[in-house]
Amino acid sequence: MAKVAVDVMLKPEILDPQGQAILRALPGLGFDQVSAVRQGKHFEVDIDAADAQAQVEKIAATLLANPVIEDFAVRLID
Repeated sequence: MAKVAVDVMLKPEILDPQGQAILRALPGLGFDQVSAVRQGKHFEVDIDAADAQAQVEKIAATLLANPVIEDFAVRLID
């Protein structure tokens, strides 16, 4: 059994309103040194396959990310 992580982020050219809202709120919380925030999604998949990372890459490209507006990175964590 392998544990595989998938991080999905909006492509850099796509507007990130949630990241901008977080950035605007940070100075009020005492964090004035932050210059940019991008938000994303993190998935952890437990899979029983010899080619676990390749299988999860297919899952990410098919279901977890929208390849038109999002990039994703897949890595083994076990």
